[in-house]
Amino acid sequence: MTESPRSRREAESGPGPGADEEPQPREPDLPRTMKVRQKALRTGWTTGTCASAAAKAAADALATGHPAEAVEVALPSGQRVAFATERCALIAPDRAEAVVVKDAGDDPDVTDGAHITATVTRRGEPGVELDGGVGVGVVTRPGLGLELGGPAINPVPAQMIEQAVGEAADTASRGLRVVISVPEGEKMARKTTNARLGILGGISILGTTGVVRPFSTASWRASVEQAVSVMAAQGEDTLVLCTGGRTEKGATLRHPDLPQVCFVEVGDFTGAALRRALEYGLRRVVFVGMAGKLTKLASGVLMTHYTRSKVSTELLGEITRRVGGGEDAAAEVDAANTGRHAYEIWEREGLLETAGAELCRRVAGVLTRFAEGALEVEAAMVDFTGQHVVAAHPERP
Repeated sequence: MTESPRSRREAESGPGPGADEEPQPREPDLPRTMKVRQKALRTGWTTGTCASAAAKAAADALATGHPAEAVEVALPSGQRVAFATERCALIAPDRAEAVVVKDAGDDPDVTDGAHITATVTRRGEPGVELDGGVGVGVVTRPGLGLELGGPAINPVPAQMIEQAVGEAADTASRGLRVVISVPEGEKMARKTTNARLGILGGISILGTTGVVRPFSTASWRASVEQAVSVMAAQGEDTLVLCTGGRTEKGATLRHPDLPQVCFVEVGDFTGAALRRALEYGLRRVVFVGMAGKLTKLASGVLMTHYTRSKVSTELLGEITRRVGGGEDAAAEVDAANTGRHAYEIWEREGLLETAGAELCRRVAGVLTRFAEGALEVEAAMVDFTGQHVVAAHPERP
């Protein structure tokens, strides 16, 4: 008799997770070579670093009476970096303006090429007054650690700007007002999550290191955590994690009663989102995804980047058997190429609803164990348009 692929795998590596086994949640970190890829990709500069360079150039022009063609600024690490100005000019005896063009390196950043502009004006009081102009967002919701009604300029960039300006002028004796603006910033912000976070009218001036690492996951992880913080600050207690834009469509149709701020595009960072939810004492988490991502979570993996986890079609084959599917169908699912392929087999065999519900049950179990029972958990699977929820656990009345 020919040995089945499933039997051969079990003989080589032991049996897969049984129906009653509960995989322990694990959250593998990305390898360093994926955080900054092995290819010779260029690093870039954050909007905060560019803003500090533009501000220093304008302050220097105001102090010397001559446009600055280049300036050097300090990063939070202490490293110093030189920037050329795109434009720098005295526009009045007590006012100067400078522009630095953001270079994001090889990172796919929506603000790459932005003209970060600083307008610096003398003022009577000592110190540096910082504000946002056209294209810099205004904070309208709590939870960001920024003043409501103030500019979306994060604390580290604000410190960098103040330090840079202080290197060009004696602000202790006569202060300066610095306004950061970004032409086209409002248009750029439409491609970000700013509006959902309550940052309206433009982009944020960001950066904790001053450097943009190509394809770094740090910014996405930070945006997920920030989104949960903003949601909690609104007094909401139900967090809906969506794996992307399509899954969010199904999530909003399933939970039309929840405000938009509750829906967070989590990407691969489910573990980070759950930890933040626990910090804020949220009551409930809903995870909405497609078959592949749900399978990784059901296997216990909460950091689901493709470099750190694979879709276990063997688990999906075991689910097929669990819900009464025939051995031929289960073996086909075992050998499926992708989670989507397994989904299509379930659909063809009339098992999609029952198998999908079992998959969601397992996901909910993993997330519940990760939260040590402190969160009510719901999991739902959408089709590949994202428009329809095809299975969920627990089922809603």
